[in-house]
Amino acid sequence: MHTDVFIIGGGPAGLAAGIAVRRKGFSVTLADGAKPPIDKACGEGMMPETVNALRALGVDLHASYGYRFRGLRFVQSGAQVAADFPDGQGIGIRRTQLHALLIASAEKCGVDLLWRTPVAGIGSDGVLVNSGKIKARWIVGADGGQSRVRRWAGLDSGATTSRRMASRRHYRVRPWTDLMEIHWGQRVQAYVTPISTKEVCVATLGQTANDADFDHALKVLPELREWLANAELCSRERGAITAVQALNRVWSKNVALVGDASGGVDAITGEGLRLSFRQAQALADAIEAGDLRRYERSHRNLARRPVWMAKLMLQLARHDAMRSQVLRTLSRNPELFARFLAVHAGSASAQDVVTAGTQLAWQFLAN
Repeated sequence: MHTDVFIIGGGPAGLAAGIAVRRKGFSVTLADGAKPPIDKACGEGMMPETVNALRALGVDLHASYGYRFRGLRFVQSGAQVAADFPDGQGIGIRRTQLHALLIASAEKCGVDLLWRTPVAGIGSDGVLVNSGKIKARWIVGADGGQSRVRRWAGLDSGATTSRRMASRRHYRVRPWTDLMEIHWGQRVQAYVTPISTKEVCVATLGQTANDADFDHALKVLPELREWLANAELCSRERGAITAVQALNRVWSKNVALVGDASGGVDAITGEGLRLSFRQAQALADAIEAGDLRRYERSHRNLARRPVWMAKLMLQLARHDAMRSQVLRTLSRNPELFARFLAVHAGSASAQDVVTAGTQLAWQFLAN
């Protein structure tokens, strides 16, 4: 058996890469040892730029899918601030539903999907699966943060600057807002995303498993505790690790990495899916050009803003006094928060980033 491109990993990053490369006319085979749908503990909210990145792959979310939200709100006891996205709306959607939609799109465009097919190794001309060797010109690792492909290709060198724990639940309750919320407390944050007219997703993030524990989170997040007081838990709790990780390289010879396998930003940014979808398109362009160095450059450019935002958000998470003052400052200057949301949503220039940062520093010192 032979294929132009073999993708290892059938999550959203692998499926997006398969769709993008197949749309270039290459034959694509994707393998994963699991059976779909594949779930993951995540916030399940996609900002407008993520929705646009998905649309660029030919996957358009029908109005009946998920729940539209118009912006973002920061909430901390004693202060809150909100702003609308400058362009478009975000969508809250169950991870399993998104996965099913990506599978359908991959099948429609002709990606050969091999489920329950673990990959045992890679070579210069193909991969090893339980049925034997499949020859491939290009090999793509999309097998997550603990990527074996990354190790096999000798791409494991890099830096992990932050590692935190995450946990996720779904509650059956009517959304109390059409905003995605981040609730801030001592050693914990909670992402709250409406995903239907009767359900919300809550993902907690903390330095340790105890910090991310829901019992702890609800003790230190009083507004969230009040909203969920009479809500019915409607899914089992899932845990995960989220990390800020930068690799020295994301390709070697005929192997390239996408998604979390290629490094990642802390889940507090909400940028994981957008990065995966944009990386998929950049990889397809590089494969079409026959030059993976082109993908390396694009990958670094795509990560620049999310990494900057992750550092900022993690500083807020770690320093309670500073965060309290920043949130009070932003609550008195909602237009400044709107500027930061534009930066976060990818609707601002580099100059806007500098201007917003300067204004926040000035207001911070003035208070």
